[in-house]
Amino acid sequence: MTPYVPPTERTGDLVHRFYQNQYQINGGKNDKFVAWSDAAGLTMGYYDATNMPEGKLAQEYTLADNFFQAAFGGSFLNHFWLICACTPEWKDAPAFLLMAQLDDNGMLIKDGNVTPDGYAVNTSYTINTPHPAIIPSPLLLMPQQYAPTIGDRLSDKGITWAWYSAGWDNAVAGHPDPTFQFHHQPFAYFANYADGTPGRAAHLKDEKDFLTDLQNGTLPSVSFVKPIGVDNEHPGYAALMQGQQHAADLVKAVQESPYWADTAIFIVYDENGGRWDHVAPPIVDRWGPGTRIPAIIISPYARRGYIDHTQYDTTSVLKFIETRWGLAPLTSRDAAANDLTAAFDFAQAQPAGTAIAPDVQTMILTRLLVGLIQYLLPTH
Repeated sequence: MTPYVPPTERTGDLVHRFYQNQYQINGGKNDKFVAWSDAAGLTMGYYDATNMPEGKLAQEYTLADNFFQAAFGGSFLNHFWLICACTPEWKDAPAFLLMAQLDDNGMLIKDGNVTPDGYAVNTSYTINTPHPAIIPSPLLLMPQQYAPTIGDRLSDKGITWAWYSAGWDNAVAGHPDPTFQFHHQPFAYFANYADGTPGRAAHLKDEKDFLTDLQNGTLPSVSFVKPIGVDNEHPGYAALMQGQQHAADLVKAVQESPYWADTAIFIVYDENGGRWDHVAPPIVDRWGPGTRIPAIIISPYARRGYIDHTQYDTTSVLKFIETRWGLAPLTSRDAAANDLTAAFDFAQAQPAGTAIAPDVQTMILTRLLVGLIQYLLPTH
C-alpha cells in the first residue's frame, strides 16, 4: 500500500462483519475476500511493517505468526472474547431492526447485528454508559450481560487489575472524543461493571491513569490498555504510523519503569479488519476462530528475535492469565487454548548460574500488560 497511501495517511475502510468474514474464509480456501468486501481490491492490500515501530519490536522480541482472532467478524465481538471467551446474548433484540436473516444454506438474506437465535455479533451498544447519544430508543441498546469475565476471576482471587481506555473519562462525562469507540469497552456491558457499581469505580479507568499508576508505583497486576481511535491504526479515521508509535511509546514507558524487570507485554489485535490472509484458521465452533492476526510478546523473558509458530487465538491471552494466577477457565475455548508460554525463556534474564525450577517459572511474571490495538483493522 505504501506507494499509493503512505502509512502516515489514512486508507478507506473495509467491511469486516460476522457473516462476511466466514464467507470470505470460505471453508479455509480464503478465496472470497474481494467478493465479500465493500472495498474491492483494497482487501488485498498490506503494509510492510519491518521498519515501523511495532515491526521493530516484533523483530527484537517474539512474534506469534499463528495467532487468530477468536471470533469471526469485527472489533465488538472480539473485545468480548478477550475478556469472557463468549458471545453476548440479546434474546429480545428487535427482530426487524437488528436480527440477521439467513436462508437454509446459512447465507444472508438480510444482514443484522444479532443472530436469529439472539446473540450479538456485530457492533451493538450497551444500556450502560457510555454509549452514543444518537441511539433513538433504549430498545436498541444491549441489556446487561452476566457471563463471568476474566476481571471477575481476578477479583475473586484478590488479584489487582484494570482496563485503561483512552478517552474514557470524557466519554463517561458525556462529551466523548470524536474517535472514541464505545463498542471497544467490553466490561461496560456487564452488570458487575454497570453505572454506579464498585466494580466500575475500581477497574474501569482512563489511559492517562495507566501512566500515572506506572509512575506512582500503583500499577495493578493485570493491565488492559486500549488506545483511543486516532491512535488505534484504524483505516478511515486513523493513520497506521501514529498508532504504531503510540504502542511503542507505551512499551518504552514500561521498559523505563521499575516494573519492567517482571513484566510481560502482549500487543494483540482485535481482528483482521476485512483484509485478506492466506492462512486458513482452525475450525473450532460457530463463533470462530476467524482470520489470522499478528501478536507481539515483549518481556525480559521473551525469546529474542523469535517467531513462535504455536497456534494461538485471542483466548490464549486469557489462558496465560489463568495459568499465571491459577484461575478457572471461563469457557471451553480458553480452557483448550495454548497459553503463550512457548514465547518465553525464563532462564535468559537470570544471572549466570542461576537455575529456575519449572514450577515457579510462570510466577516470575508478576505484571501483565495487554495492549489491545488495531493494525489497519476497522472497528465495526
